[in-house]
Amino acid sequence: MDDKKANILLVDDEEDILEFLKYNLEKEGYRVECAINGKNALEKLDLFQPDLVVLDIMMPEMDGMKVCKEIRKKSMGKQPIIAFLTARDEDYTQISALETGGDDYITKPIKPGVFISRVKALLRRSRHDSGENTDTKLQVGDLLIDREEYLIYQDGKKRELARKEFELLSLLASKPGKVFKRAEILHKVWGKDVIVGNRTIDVHVRKLREKLGSGYIKTVKGIGYKFDF
Repeated sequence: MDDKKANILLVDDEEDILEFLKYNLEKEGYRVECAINGKNALEKLDLFQPDLVVLDIMMPEMDGMKVCKEIRKKSMGKQPIIAFLTARDEDYTQISALETGGDDYITKPIKPGVFISRVKALLRRSRHDSGENTDTKLQVGDLLIDREEYLIYQDGKKRELARKEFELLSLLASKPGKVFKRAEILHKVWGKDVIVGNRTIDVHVRKLREKLGSGYIKTVKGIGYKFDF
């Protein structure tokens, strides 16, 4: 995907923020649609087919967390990237947003240049395969990882993963037995331009273990993680 041709859906109940973000994104060549609440966003989702959804948390009718859950429930092949953009900066809110299926968490206020840099970083990561094996499909044990369609099959059954969960699993499974250091995981999955904490990795590993079982990803204390089967 050429990030200059990406579709971006902005969701916020403050129209001045929507106009401000839309203006700056369109200056960069992106196609932008806006939604003023969660229900409006879900209505536009299938028609617009965004590559990236920028989502506020505190909105009337349906908050951003619920919207994220609904998007992740949808069977739509390659899921959009979801970045929360919110004034809430509590650790527990950020953790909840990532656990819900968010790929990034950006706090308001944010300067236009910084916001555009975060958008570009997220879209760059979606263009490149997170693993080092370039095959579109990877079979490891009872897991089939389809990198082109962003799908996981376990014993032939499809498993629903958030985008960053998929990219983390794909990276670790690309070299079974290799210990990936935390800094390497952050760089390859989230990108050098996206600032997230080490806790972000732990949250995504926990969610993968909940969905696939605890036997695949091993913790190497003080270093990082490795894939085993």
